[in-house]
Parts: sequence; structure tokens; C-alpha cells
Amino acid sequence: MPEFKAPLRDIRFVRDEVLNYPEHYATMPGCEDATPDMVNAILEEGAKFCEQVLAPLNLTGDEEGCKWSTKGVTTPSGFKEAYKQYVEGGWPSLAHEPEYGGQGLPESLGLVLSEMVGEANWSWGMYPGLSHGAMNTLSAHGTEEQKQVYMTKLISGEWTGTMCLTEPHCGSDLGLLRCKADPNSDGSYRISGTKIFISAGEHDLADNIVHIVLARLPDAPAGTKGISLFIVPKWLPNGQGEPGERNAVQCGSIEHKMGIHGNSTCVMNFDEATGYLIGPANKGLNCMFTFMNTARLGTGLQGLAHTEVAFQGALAYAKDRLQMRSLSGPKAPDKPADPIIVHPDIRRMIMTIKSFAEGNRALAYYAAKLVDVAKLSPDAEARNEAEQLLSFITPIAKAFMTEVGFEAANLGLQVYGGHGYIREWGMEQNVRDCRIALLYEGTTGIQALDLLGRKVLMTQGEALKCFTKVVHKFCQANVDVEDLQEFIEPLAELNKEWGDITLKVGMAAMQNRDEVGAAAVDYLMYSGYACLAYFWADMARVALEKLNAGTTEESYYTAKVKTARFYFKRILPRTQTHKAAILSGADNLMEIAEDEFGVE
Repeated sequence: MPEFKAPLRDIRFVRDEVLNYPEHYATMPGCEDATPDMVNAILEEGAKFCEQVLAPLNLTGDEEGCKWSTKGVTTPSGFKEAYKQYVEGGWPSLAHEPEYGGQGLPESLGLVLSEMVGEANWSWGMYPGLSHGAMNTLSAHGTEEQKQVYMTKLISGEWTGTMCLTEPHCGSDLGLLRCKADPNSDGSYRISGTKIFISAGEHDLADNIVHIVLARLPDAPAGTKGISLFIVPKWLPNGQGEPGERNAVQCGSIEHKMGIHGNSTCVMNFDEATGYLIGPANKGLNCMFTFMNTARLGTGLQGLAHTEVAFQGALAYAKDRLQMRSLSGPKAPDKPADPIIVHPDIRRMIMTIKSFAEGNRALAYYAAKLVDVAKLSPDAEARNEAEQLLSFITPIAKAFMTEVGFEAANLGLQVYGGHGYIREWGMEQNVRDCRIALLYEGTTGIQALDLLGRKVLMTQGEALKCFTKVVHKFCQANVDVEDLQEFIEPLAELNKEWGDITLKVGMAAMQNRDEVGAAAVDYLMYSGYACLAYFWADMARVALEKLNAGTTEESYYTAKVKTARFYFKRILPRTQTHKAAILSGADNLMEIAEDEFGVE
């Protein structure tokens, strides 16, 4: 297994130099304690925990997996002890409300810890990761009593949370769900039904598990308008808020999966389990979107995490592995062959991974900054603008980052050649663990429909304009910077083309709604590449400023400019393939009849 090192230098570059987080925290209410010294201390300690405690358990989790019996689920060796250290370190409470036991630090700081945890051991990180979504849902929609009982325990890490949506007969089409909720005389409900694919649904890490469950009331309207949201704890809290009577919810089995073996993916059976309504009746899906949006950004982070792991592993191997001589002459004449990093094709793969890792880190931290503004800014206009931008960015972050993350994981394996296929090197695990990210919290196709259909076309392009205005202002501000023109000119052209393509798709969709579905995934990928072009241009700007001013880190900043150049020359042209596919229309997909596919 490659030795994991938290990418602190690049994390600080994006946060401090590109996105100016120190000023952001200094001017944002509620972020006063996030001083540079405090942030650095948290980053350093978080990195140590991830490198020294979590990373060594990654292979263990994959090889041992979780074990299910009628008594419950046992996690892999070391997972429980690591979770205890995590709780004792105060990490679960980092970015949550002080009135319920949190430290009150900004969510964007918590995201950095989530990235490092995911890179070190994604399977382990899912256990506390699901709790953050449960906490955000309770914070936004729970009653004060619910917050006092459940938020305090979730924030402390004594209890963990899940989200229970999917059922055996319905995946993402939640309008079909059948799980029912019958009212009790005391105001509680009897929850009955089966949920599947429930990550961290049962385990031995915490004293209690709080399930956030979608179900239907007896008189609920059909479809998504008749869904309500409930808290269903594994153990019912007693009068002191501690686990009391066992609730009628059981793990029926755990799934046998392609990857993330260290996390339990459960079938959960609710047999008239006691539950408590969150938010208004029949508005559960609206409330659940708080959880789902948190989970979507978190899943996008998974794409980043596996990209970083691929980059670190591939780079270390390529520097060490000897294979053939360079086509332009020996580069290590004292050795029997050259290290493979001298070969152009190996460079192609490593540079692709590097450009995605560093570009998507900027995208993720940009989204995290928007989360802070939307939540904390006293300026209503600033909050509204941040919410609009975040709404547009979220499906891109989830789907694009996971799609190219999986590409990066595969390239990382490819750099190893035949050794990449062998378990001991860790690259094949990275591929297997990464693959789920393209599926859960809404597949790429569903995210693409959300982006193009709901976010862009249903707002007559206003959601897109929120971001393209940011890019336009950036290009205008740097139009006279000579060193940046290799980035500014193509970025400005792309930004205009983005709007033109959107208009054409919108016009076609007015005649045939299938045009939206036909264009959606290519449109999302085009949008993702365009977003990263903006962030790479901005990172090149910062790097060039540092180089022109004189710096002791010339190699670091020079590499940034060269990686930006690689991205614009080698990766960004992919947008033209997506453009051609978008504009080709729906007919080439839909004209073939079902009986013409060729299977008897």
C-alpha cells in the first residue's frame, strides 16, 4: 500500500492563497475563532490522525470487511478503537453549534478534515460522515426538544446517524416508496417497511444509531408530495437522554459489495418501530434535501479523495519503477533502465490525475466557502447569491468530481502496469472503493438532469449566469495580464460558448423534452471541465504573481503554472466532444426501436 501523506501544502495553497480563507473567516460572523493559528493547528493534528491512525486501517478494512450476525454488525479490526480516538479528539463537534456541544467552527473547515479522512480511509470515514448529514437535517428542521435529545449526542460522537431512503422496489424514484408511518396516541409513529443500501446502518462503533427515515402517513398523497421524514433511533432515549429500550429496527443483512468493504451497507427492517416526525407532514422530501445536498457534496469529495490517493501512489511508483529506456536517450545511465516517469505516456496519466486532484480541490473548497456565506452572512443579498451558486455547483461537484475521480483511480492503477492489478499495492482497492461514488446520492444521469433540467433550463439560464458572471469578471480583470493570456483567452471563449450551447439545448427542448435527457450528462461534463478551467486559470494567476514577486518555493509555483497549461492543452479540449454530442440531439438515441437492439 502507498504511504498516505495529507496534502497540506496544496490544501493551504487553495484555501489561503487562491480563495483567501483567512479574510473570509475574519469577516464572516461566527468564524472569529477560525484564526490562522487555530486553522493550522487543526490541519496539522487532523493530518496526524489520518496518516497515523486511519491510513494503516485501510487495507485491513478491505480484507476483513464487516461481519453480520443476528446480534448485529462487527466492524474490521481497529475501526472501533480509531472511532474512540476520533471522539476523544473532539473531531465530530468541530463545525457544529456550540449550544448543542459543538465547537462552532465553520463548515468549510470541517470539509478539509473530511477530505483527509476520506483519503486515508474512505470506508471508515463513512461512519462519522453520515452523522454530519443527520445533524444538518435536525439543525434545519428539528424541534428544540429533538435537538436537545439527538443533536447533542450526534455532535459529541456518542451516537451516529444514517439516511434511509431507498427501498427494494425503488431506487432514486422516491415517489414509489412504500414504507409507512402510522400515528400513535402519544404523538409518535409506528414505522414499518424495509430500506436497502443503508451505509453505516448497523455497526459496533457507537452507543446508538439515529436513522433519518422517509415514510408515508396513512392519508398521504401519492408520489413525492406524500412523503414525511422521521427520526427512528436504534435505542429509544430514556428520560436522561441515554439509550433505553431497544427499538423495533433491525439489520436484516449486509450487502456483499465491489468495494468499501470496511463500511456496512445494510438492509434495515422497520417493524412498527417508534419514530418521530421531523418537519411538516408530507414535506419530508424537502427536509431530506438538506441531508441529500450535504451527502452530494460529501460524495463529490470522495472523487477528490480517490484522485489524491491515485496521484500519490502513481507518482511514488513511477519515480521508483525501472522499465525500458527513454525514447530520447537514457535518463538514468547508471541504472539498467530508466524510471518510468520519464516516458511521455506515464507523464500523461500522472499529469491527468494531478490536474484533476488539484483542480477539484479548488472546486470543492469554493463550494465550501459558499456554504459558509449562505449560512452565516448577515447580508441577505450575499446569502441569496451564495445559495444560487451552491445550487448550481452541487450537482457538478457530485457527478463531475466522481466521474473524473474514477478515471483518475483507473489511471493510477494503469501506471503500475500488472502490479496495479495486485491487491498488495492498493491501487485496485482504490478503483473498487471509488466506483460507488458514481452511483449513490443520485447517479451521474440524475445529477445531470438536476443540473440541466431543474437548475439551468427551469430558471431560464439564470443559475448558469450566476457562475458565468464570476468567470466573466475574472477574465475582464485579467485581460491585460500578458502572462495569463494563454488561459484567459480560451476561458473567455469557453464561457461564451457555454451560454450558447445552453440556449440551443433549451430551444430544442421546447420541441421535444427528450432533448434534455439526451444532452444532460454531456452538458454536466462540459460544465465540469469549464468550471475547472476557471479554477486552473485562477491558480495560475496566483502562482505567476508569486513567481514574479520572488519566492523560495519556485518549484511549487512553477509546477502550478505548468499543470494549468497541461489542463488547458490536454484536458479542456474534451469539451468539444461533449459539445458535439450535446448538439447532435436526441434522435440518434431514441430512433431505434426496442426490438431492434439485436437480442432475441
